[in-house]
Amino acid sequence: MITKEKVQFLLEEVLSDDMFIVDITVGTANQILVSVDSYAGISVGECVQISRHIENSLDREIEDFSLEVSSPGLSAPFKVLRQYLKNIGGEVEVVTLSGEKKKGTLKSADSAGFELEIVSKEKVDGKKVEVTKSLTYSFDQIKTVKIIISFN
Repeated sequence: MITKEKVQFLLEEVLSDDMFIVDITVGTANQILVSVDSYAGISVGECVQISRHIENSLDREIEDFSLEVSSPGLSAPFKVLRQYLKNIGGEVEVVTLSGEKKKGTLKSADSAGFELEIVSKEKVDGKKVEVTKSLTYSFDQIKTVKIIISFN
């Protein structure tokens, strides 16, 4: 059976410095799904190059497999810290484990968690005013974080 560790080793051989692994899955019948990203985004050509490297490094005579290499996609939730770092300054939607949803600007991220800046309307002296708040989350509080796609 082809292992996740073997696929990860092969990926690390071919990925450039700004590219990173988002996810690797090796399913039944050696169905290999690889998701990679970079700070500049991943092109179809780069996915093809990565796919060819993995395919040429594995022997179909020994074990048959299927392989799919792709970027995580705009609507996919973040899985690794480097996705948070890539999207600092962007608008995101956070869903906590308790089901609370917040939308705001991703301000910072590190191995402990991330900071979200939200703008809400609150009554002050009988008038509604916009108030900016900073919320800090640890990763173990979060169900999903996704980029908000805007066409404005």
